[in-house]
Amino acid sequence: MLTGFIALYIFMLAAFTGYEIIGRVPSILHTPLMSGSNFVHGIVVVGALFALLNATTVTEQVIGFVGVLLGAGNAAGGYVVTERMLQMFKSSK
Repeated sequence: MLTGFIALYIFMLAAFTGYEIIGRVPSILHTPLMSGSNFVHGIVVVGALFALLNATTVTEQVIGFVGVLLGAGNAAGGYVVTERMLQMFKSSK
């Protein structure tokens, strides 16, 4: 089982790595990067579902539900925005 210190260390390492990777991406790659981030949000939804299904108290259930709701909304919204951006590059007939 993860202790709080190890979980915090993993979170900080992931945040730093994500910041470094995103900071080095040129703006021309925004659309492919957004598609990749939508995939990550899908993983967030799976993690939130796992947390929700293993919740034992009402507070944990509420937090899990909110996590699923926000993750799913973020993923769906990201796909909508990506689709609209890709429509701008299609030739008009």
